Amino acid sequence: MSYTHITSMERAKIELLHKQGWKYDAIGREVGRHRTTISREIQRNGTRAGYKAERAQRRYAERRVACRPQTRLAHEALRDYVVKKIAEEEWSPELVAGRLSSQYPHNPRMHLCHETIYQAIYTNRHNLDFLRVFLTQARPKRRRRGQGKTRRGPSIPNRVSIKERPDAVDERLEIGHWEGDLVVGKNQDGFILTLVERTSRILHAVKTQTKRAPEVCQAVINTLLDRPISWVRSITFDNGTEFSQHESISQHLGVSIYFADPYAAYQRGSNEQVNGLLRRYLPKGSRFKDLTQKQIDRIKELINNRPRKCLGYQTPNEVFQQQRESHVRALRT
Repeated sequence: MSYTHITSMERAKIELLHKQGWKYDAIGREVGRHRTTISREIQRNGTRAGYKAERAQRRYAERRVACRPQTRLAHEALRDYVVKKIAEEEWSPELVAGRLSSQYPHNPRMHLCHETIYQAIYTNRHNLDFLRVFLTQARPKRRRRGQGKTRRGPSIPNRVSIKERPDAVDERLEIGHWEGDLVVGKNQDGFILTLVERTSRILHAVKTQTKRAPEVCQAVINTLLDRPISWVRSITFDNGTEFSQHESISQHLGVSIYFADPYAAYQRGSNEQVNGLLRRYLPKGSRFKDLTQKQIDRIKELINNRPRKCLGYQTPNEVFQQQRESHVRALRT
C-alpha cells in the first residue's frame, strides 16, 4: 500500500486521543497508521502545551510549500522582464527567451525556455494569462495548425518559378535578395507594399491607394531604385496579379524576379513573418484609408529595431548596418 500524508481529520482524531492519554500504538490502530507515524507526527508538531491539530495542519501546509522547487518565473526580476517585453514592447515569448540568454549569459536565474512562458500564459501560472492578448496570434486556447488551401495555377504571364532561383538565394549567402507582398486593409480601402531583405530581414513598407499592377510596380521601383546594385539582386513575389508587371520592375532595377508556388507562403518565410509583425500594429480588419506614410514608417522602425531569433537576437537594423560597413570596407580595399 502506498504512503499517504496524514489528513486534517486524522490530526483532529490524534489530538483528541492523545489528550485522553492513549498510547501511540493504540492511536495508530484507531487512526489506521503505524505507531511510529503517530509518534513522529506528535513529536514534530507538538509543543509544551500539547498536540494541536490546527497548528499541526498549518505547519504541514507551510512545509509542503517550502519543499516544492521554485519555478523560473517565481523570480521577480525574470517575471518583470517577461511582462515588460511582451506587454509593452510586444515581443513574442521566443524572442524574450532568446534575448535573455544573450543579455544575461552568466545568470542562470534569468534564463528560461519560451515554452515555459507559453505554459504560464495559457495555464495562468503566476497570473500571466493577461499576456494572452499581446501574443501575435491571441487565441483563447493553443491549437494545432489547420490544413492548407487547395492549390490552383498562377495567372501571371511570363512568371519565373522560384524553382529556378539560384541556391545562393535560398542559403542567404549574400545580401540583396528581397521578398515582396501586399498587405490589404479592411474592405480593400488601402494597401501596404512590404519588401523584406532575406539576409538582414530589414523591412521597407510603402502605402499604395490601389492594388493595380502599374501602381504597385512603380512603388517597388521607387523603393529600391536608390539602393546600390549589390543590395538589390533579386525579388521573390507571391502570385498576386498586382505583381503582373514584374518585367517592368526587372528592367528598371536590373534584377531577377521570381514567384513562389501558389499557396506556399513558407517559400517567402521572411516576408510572411514580417507581415505578421506588421499585423500586430495593424490587425486584420484595420482601415488603411486614413493611414499616413509617416505612421507606417514609425511601425516599420519598431519592427526593424526588434530582435530576431534567426539573427542571433540582433535587430535587422543592426545586421543591415554591419552589412553596410562591410560593403564600404570592401570598396576601399
